Amino acid sequence: MTTARDIMTADPEVVGVRDTVRTAAAKMADLTVGSLPVCGNDNRLKGMLTDRDIAIHAVAENRDPDTTTAGDLVDGEIVTVLASRPVEDVLATMTEHRVRRVPVIHEHKLVGIIALADVARALPDSTAGELVEALSVD
Repeated sequence: MTTARDIMTADPEVVGVRDTVRTAAAKMADLTVGSLPVCGNDNRLKGMLTDRDIAIHAVAENRDPDTTTAGDLVDGEIVTVLASRPVEDVLATMTEHRVRRVPVIHEHKLVGIIALADVARALPDSTAGELVEALSVD
């Protein structure tokens, strides 16, 4: 049985809850990614910060990027999967919540992240295609 741990990208880059929005945006630019997990000092996931969050909730609201923190911008439900879950459960979670990346948790700590690219590399083309189609439906 293929599990979330088998297809995840291990040890993903993160931003801390106290890191500024400017720091988070610079890290996203350096890594050429559109989102990063936000973790506390205990390495527990507090949320996901996206470039869209920064644009809408920081820039458009005229918040200071040097004093607004990543923790200030994350809220709501955090969609995660356990590292031990079968990949079918991962795909179902991504489809149900319409997310293109999902953090992977083990013993309440962030251990990885699964993005569409991970699914495409690890699974048959038809399975990856079905996921992309499901996430693209309005």
